[in-house]
Amino acid sequence: MNVGAPVIGLNDSGGARIQEGVVSLGGYAEIFLRNTLASGVVPQISAVLGPCAGGAVYSPAITDFTYMVRGTSYMFVTGPSVVKTVTHEDVTMEELGGADTHAAKSGVAHFACDSEPECLQHIRDLFRFIPSNNLGPAPRGPGTDPRNRREESLLDVVPDNANKPYDMHEVITRVVDDAEFYEVQSEYAKNIICGFAHLGGFSVGVVANQPAVLAGVLDISASLKAARFIRFCDAFNIPLVTFEDVPGFLPGTAQEHGGIIKHGAKLLYAYCEATVPKLTVITRKAYGGAYDVMSSKHIRGDFNVAWPTAEIAVMGPKGAVEILFRKEISESGDEAAATEAKIEEYREKFAHPYIAAGRGYLDDIIDPRDTRPALIDALESLQTKRDKNPPKKHGNIPL
Repeated sequence: MNVGAPVIGLNDSGGARIQEGVVSLGGYAEIFLRNTLASGVVPQISAVLGPCAGGAVYSPAITDFTYMVRGTSYMFVTGPSVVKTVTHEDVTMEELGGADTHAAKSGVAHFACDSEPECLQHIRDLFRFIPSNNLGPAPRGPGTDPRNRREESLLDVVPDNANKPYDMHEVITRVVDDAEFYEVQSEYAKNIICGFAHLGGFSVGVVANQPAVLAGVLDISASLKAARFIRFCDAFNIPLVTFEDVPGFLPGTAQEHGGIIKHGAKLLYAYCEATVPKLTVITRKAYGGAYDVMSSKHIRGDFNVAWPTAEIAVMGPKGAVEILFRKEISESGDEAAATEAKIEEYREKFAHPYIAAGRGYLDDIIDPRDTRPALIDALESLQTKRDKNPPKKHGNIPL
C-alpha cells in the first residue's frame, strides 16, 4: 500500500490450523483487515490454485477479482463432509465449490481458467487495463486503431423488430480498439456484460445490457455483478462506458422475495456515487426505472447519446396501452384493432429518442457509425473532469 503496488494472492489452503486454536484465527483476521484497508487503494487479485476452505475464502472474497482453475481449485466455507453431516446433502467438491460453480452460479469467481499457466497469463492481461493504484493512471492501449474509424456494420446490428434479440458483444467489439474486450464474469448474470477495453487508447470499463439473454432485463444477479464492477472502476479512476438496451427490471415472486428492490438499488447507488467520466449510448430500449439506473443524465451522466433506434419511455407500448386505454378499448367493439391503433399511436409518440433530446436528457442523437469517434472525443474532453461527493465518512449502500 505504501508504494502503491497491486497485491496478487496465490491461494491454496485447507483453512485454519486447528491445533493452533485462536492464534490461527487471529492471523486470518489480520489478513482480512489489511484486505479491507487496501480496498480501493491498490488492486487486489486472488488466484485460487487449490482448495480454499473455511477462513481462507474470506480474503479472496474481499479482493477485487478472483480467478479459479477448473479441476484443481475449490472454494467453500464448509466442505462436503460437513455439509453431509449438517444438511444431509450428498455433494462433490466440484459441485459444491468448483471453478464453474462459482463462475456461473454463485458469482464468487470472476474467471474460470483451464490451467494454472492460463490463469496467471489472464491476470497479467488484466494489468493492461487497470492501474497499479488509485493515484496512478491506467495503462494506455497501443492506439493503432484509427480514432475516426466509422463502423458501417453498426447500422445493421439492431433489428427492425423491437422484440428481436441481438448480441451486444457485436456492438462493443466493433466500437472499442482492435475489437479487444476483456470480459469479467462472462458466465454469471449473462443479461449484463462487464469488462475492460481501450477506446482511443484510453482504458475504460464497459457495462452493457445484453438483449440476447432475458431481453437484457435487470435482475438481482445482474445488478450485483454490474454494481461491484462500477465501484471498482470508480475507485481506480477508470471511465465508464455504458451501452444500454434495457426493458426494465425482471418481474416475479422469486425476484421480489429475493429483494430485487434492494439489489437493484445497489446498481443505482454505484452509478450515482461514481465520479469518473460516465458515457452512455442508448442503442434501443430504455424503459422505466431501468432508464434512470443505467447511467442516465439525471444521475450525473457526462455524455449521453442515443441511436435513432432508441425508445425512451416509462414502459413498452403494449403494457402502456393496456393501462392507459383499458376502458376505451373494451368499449370499442373490436378490441384487437383498437389496441393495435393505440399501440401505433404510443410508438409514434414515445418509441424514439427525440423528446429526451429536446429536454436535454441526451447530448445528441448520433449515427450508429459514428459511435466510436463520438465516444473518443467525449473521453478526451472528460480527462480533466472534476467532481466529488459531499464530505462524509462513507455512504450506506443498500447491502
